Amino acid sequence: MGMTIAQKILKAHLVDGEMVQGQEIGLRIDQTLTQDATGTMAYLQFEAMGVDQVKTERSVAYIDHNTLQSGFENADDHKYIGSVAKKHGIYYSKAGNGICHQVHLERFGAPGKTLIGSDSHTPTGGGIGMLAFGAGGLDVAVAMGGGAYYIPMPKMVRVNLTGKLSPWVSAKDVILDVLRQMTVKGGVGKIVEYAGEGVKTLSVPERATITNMGAELGATTSIFPSDEETKKFLEAQGRGDVWVPLSSDPDAVYDEEYTVDLSALEPLAAMPHMPDNVKKVSEIGEIKVNQCCIGSCTNSSYYDMMKVASILKGKTVHPDVSLTISPGSKQVLDMLAQNGALADIIAAGARILECACGPCIGMGQSPESAGVSLRTFNRNFEGRSGTQDAQIYLVSPEVAAASALAGVLTDPRTLGEMPAIEMPAHFVINDNMIIKPSEHPEAVEVVRGPNIKPFPLGHALEASYTGKVVLKTEDNITTDHILPAGAKLLPYRSNVPYYSNYCFINVDPEFPARCREQGGGIIVGGANYGQGSSREHAALVPLYLGVKAVLCKSFARIHKANLVNSGILPLTFADPADYDAVNLLDEISLPHVQEEIRSGRQVTVVCGGRTFHADCEVSDRQRRAVLTGGTLNDARQQAQ
Repeated sequence: MGMTIAQKILKAHLVDGEMVQGQEIGLRIDQTLTQDATGTMAYLQFEAMGVDQVKTERSVAYIDHNTLQSGFENADDHKYIGSVAKKHGIYYSKAGNGICHQVHLERFGAPGKTLIGSDSHTPTGGGIGMLAFGAGGLDVAVAMGGGAYYIPMPKMVRVNLTGKLSPWVSAKDVILDVLRQMTVKGGVGKIVEYAGEGVKTLSVPERATITNMGAELGATTSIFPSDEETKKFLEAQGRGDVWVPLSSDPDAVYDEEYTVDLSALEPLAAMPHMPDNVKKVSEIGEIKVNQCCIGSCTNSSYYDMMKVASILKGKTVHPDVSLTISPGSKQVLDMLAQNGALADIIAAGARILECACGPCIGMGQSPESAGVSLRTFNRNFEGRSGTQDAQIYLVSPEVAAASALAGVLTDPRTLGEMPAIEMPAHFVINDNMIIKPSEHPEAVEVVRGPNIKPFPLGHALEASYTGKVVLKTEDNITTDHILPAGAKLLPYRSNVPYYSNYCFINVDPEFPARCREQGGGIIVGGANYGQGSSREHAALVPLYLGVKAVLCKSFARIHKANLVNSGILPLTFADPADYDAVNLLDEISLPHVQEEIRSGRQVTVVCGGRTFHADCEVSDRQRRAVLTGGTLNDARQQAQ
């Protein structure tokens, strides 16, 4: 039986376990990346491991999230990350150099390699045939120290691309159509592989847009073949030597298959407040637009920006619209400046923002009250923009630019003939904002500012537990629900005690106080709990507040792993109907939890005078971690 692309890379990097669907496997990791919003915690954990130099082929620390410096906190975090990187063999991409996924694609990614990053959109690397995973900071720290990265062996999904995109239809429309078909829960436990004749018609930036938003499917990762188009891109980046061809075997077997007819697609939009709430732009109609934001790791490539520049050239942004442009990297911005496209964008009335994540994470450019914002980003969760009642639509750069000119949601096919955009034969190469690690690490002093606090550690699981239900949530709770992002709070990612004051405040403002009053407790949730970002803060902060377990209908992959790493029990209802019988502030007991976890049995739950059961579906390695109070505690015990 033949193998898929993903299976081939998994096999080549397998260091533990067997490639049997659902069983845990350990992988050798070639490359890692971090960004500054999650990086501080990852590097604190790396330091705690006591490893002198990273063991990976390449590890890169990016500054791209918390670049707004309205106080000392972000600057201090950057100083800490820079000094850690210099001391421990990590490359450091300075603020302004660009968004981690865009820069890594340009300068470091390589087909056939494994990559994990402390950002959920790390699967962007699948656009060049990498097996790239979003992960929690501790998982990244372990990989930097030479340890394996563990995942359950995923199912394989083939998305067959036929035909060719019509003018004014883009890669963003492809992934929105896949989201429409599969939903935000449809990719959980699966690797999505793109295949078919339509693949050859897509450039690497287009492919990267598609794999980037595989995170919104809940997928383990997404990947494209490495072909002549991949080779052209890498050669244009001066890195043709890293190219290798990769394709699936003709007799490869997939668990699921979907088809996207590229020729039949038309411009799409994800409507508020979920990426799979997808409709045709033509069906939504000409709603008034207040803001358009173009950029993010999804749509900030040179190719995307050139399309936007060609639409805006010689025109003027509608007087009622604020249009912002965030190029994905210094390379992109430099090339736009050199070829005159930047002047066209500026002349049209767009606002040029830093080469960073910016509005995508609520770091500036929050819409007006109840405003309609069209964004080329990857998430439109309620409140993520920084304005709780804003209506956020996810669209392509073409739709955003056309709408910015018209003042209403606009189908770009109304603009006439689409300008031809060619990929450059050679990109501008200037890596002067990527700092190499020190050749004398022993002389480097790690600098820690006052906002950097120790991360909380879990405690060994007791024989039994009794507490209160401190929160009950609905389905599709995101990490943004658990811990809001944005300019006001992201600077405190390094300060868990302070950050804890804002845990779940947009779901239940009383949650932090209730946890403190009750001495912690158990969170009860619906399906797909913890979707969205890879931020381990969504586990570490509840841990700090005393949360012992999360009992829900189902988990998102990365968040479940982060709960285990932190020492919080990830439990799922054996019978989902039992969810309805649990209420806020019910006393809830796990009378035999330690023995049941140890033996792999269902966990007995007593709540509201009823007894029912929950599953704790973890590997033997994870079981050991939850018993000892988290992965770091377990690692220390194993080392003794």
